This record gives sequence, C-alpha cells and structure tokens, in this order.
Amino acid sequence: MRPREFDQDEVLRIAFDQFWRKGVRGTSLSDIARDVGVQRGSLYNAFGSKEALFLLAYERYAGDYLVALQKALGAGSLRKRLTAFFDLTITNFRSGSPPRGCPTTRGLMELGAAEGEGLDEEARQAFASLVSRITALVQNTLAAGAERGEFSGNPAAVALHIVTVTRGLAVLERAFDDEPQLRKIAAHTIDLVLGKKGG
Repeated sequence: MRPREFDQDEVLRIAFDQFWRKGVRGTSLSDIARDVGVQRGSLYNAFGSKEALFLLAYERYAGDYLVALQKALGAGSLRKRLTAFFDLTITNFRSGSPPRGCPTTRGLMELGAAEGEGLDEEARQAFASLVSRITALVQNTLAAGAERGEFSGNPAAVALHIVTVTRGLAVLERAFDDEPQLRKIAAHTIDLVLGKKGG
C-alpha cells in the first residue's frame, strides 16, 4: 500500500475551514482536494466519504475547542471565568471574514430528517457530545465557585441554561451580525447567575 501523499492533520484543518464557512452541503471533496493539493480520489481512499471526513475534522475541532474552554474557565473569580467563557464563545463564531458562525449550530441545521438527506445520526451524536462536554465544564466551574462561596444556585441547571444561551447567541449572530448585542446578552446572563457586579 502506498503511503498517504498528505498530512492528515493539515487535511482536517483545511477541510474543517471549508465546512465551517460553506456548510457540509456547500463543500465538495474536489474543493478540499484542490486546497490540499491532492487528487480527490486520494481523499476518498483515505476517508471514504465527505461525511466521514467532516466527522473526523469536527472531532479535531471539538478537541481543540474544549482545551481552549478549559483554559478560559480555569482561572480567576467565577465572574471572570464565566466572562472568559462567553468571550471565547462569541469570538469563536465571530471569527473569519465574513464571520463563520457556530460550526455546531450550522451542522445541526444540516441534519437530515430522513436517511440519505443531509448529515446522519453519527453527526448528531458528535454535536450532542460536544454540547454535553461544554455543559459539564461549565457545571464543574459553577460547582467549584459554589465551594468558594461565589455561587448559590444549582450548578447543573444553571450550566444547562448558560449553554442554552450560547445556542441562542449563535442564532442571533446569524440574524443580526451585531457583536455588541451578543456581549450585552452575555453580561446580562452572568448578572442573572451571580447578581450584579458589586452586588
């Protein structure tokens, strides 16, 4: 068997950038192959299908994103950690020119209602897994804040609420393209959870 003629990590990075900008439906293996500098057949041989390539690229993105979130949630007061969490979330889907939006929300919109239409159950599980892991990180952060006396609510319920707000922010970002609005909503959410600053 011939060795692969490309660096898999580089292919996943380039592929995910296209999937993020254009969606899975709007991206072709030919486009990815052109940007990577290989034949389309090489990608088929290595990954099997566009959807399989997307899932691998998304898994790589999810791993990197979770590392960045752990860092954002890892230092300072609970207010500072939650502010860093929202900052990272908003910066992530405002990145690119024009902004690329949230890849998870975009992917969820491409799930097929029936087999053979759009992304499948495996993709839905990948999206749900990332949302669940983000929720768990926020919950752990809130629980640690409660131990320090910075928070008195229910960490599980509030974490789910905070992550639900981020899903809404992703939709508002697409609808209005208004970053200051997103940041105001984030700050208001933190005030609802912790009380007003200095209060």
